[in-house]
Amino acid sequence: MAMLSFEKKYRVRGGTLLGGDLFDFWVGPFYVGFFGVTAAFFAILGTLLIIWGASMGTTWNIWQINIAPPDLSYGLRMAPMAEGGLWQVITICATGAFVSWALREVEICRKLGMGFHVPIAFGVAIFAYVTLVIFRPLLLGAWGHGFPYGILSHLDWVSNTGYQYLHFHYNPAHMLAITFFFTNALALSMHGGLILAMTNPQKGEPVKTPEHENTFFRDAIGYSIGSLGIHRLGLFLALSAGFWSAVCIIISGPFWTRGWPEWWGWWLSLPVWR
Repeated sequence: MAMLSFEKKYRVRGGTLLGGDLFDFWVGPFYVGFFGVTAAFFAILGTLLIIWGASMGTTWNIWQINIAPPDLSYGLRMAPMAEGGLWQVITICATGAFVSWALREVEICRKLGMGFHVPIAFGVAIFAYVTLVIFRPLLLGAWGHGFPYGILSHLDWVSNTGYQYLHFHYNPAHMLAITFFFTNALALSMHGGLILAMTNPQKGEPVKTPEHENTFFRDAIGYSIGSLGIHRLGLFLALSAGFWSAVCIIISGPFWTRGWPEWWGWWLSLPVWR
């Protein structure tokens, strides 16, 4: 009920980027907006196309369904629907749905009078996706360099791409991305564990306060970043992981074509080893 009284303060007209008052309304708890409509359109169309693509395949096994990009011989041209054109249209739908959802988040932020941290964060995830299916294929000159839509086929693509560069873990940007991913998981799991401990005290003990949280980490690691700081740190770590994961793949092929272990030849040439 408290949320319902709060919602009355921001369920007002205005804050839209496009469409004006035309789509400025809610369906239950969900704000619609112009970009909500376009997000729904692209998401539904893309899903139906995936189902259509599955129907043209050899299996309905959700693990084995595969919608592959066009053959490399098509370059950057549109391919027939049955030969990769379906993948191209689905990619357009997915990009349209993701961008629409981010812009819808911007409209909600404008209504609430808050910062754009959420849509910006989602924008980094969108950037990672379009890097794989749009930016990198454009730089390599063929849509066929995008990853296929399918669970096992996608994993095969990841594995094959890694072996293509001999040992992908030697990619320096990949190292940064993995470091940020793992550090983010560590930091937020420690934070989550601490919050559960504070809000579930032993029988007869009161619920603890942020002072207790800060004291725990000061005693454990010598420093506490604070209640607000841990969330800012988590955001930074998560966005850095997404950003460097996009960088690690876009430099593989367009800017570095040999095995990644060779890149580290400069290390052996440092004067300190002579």
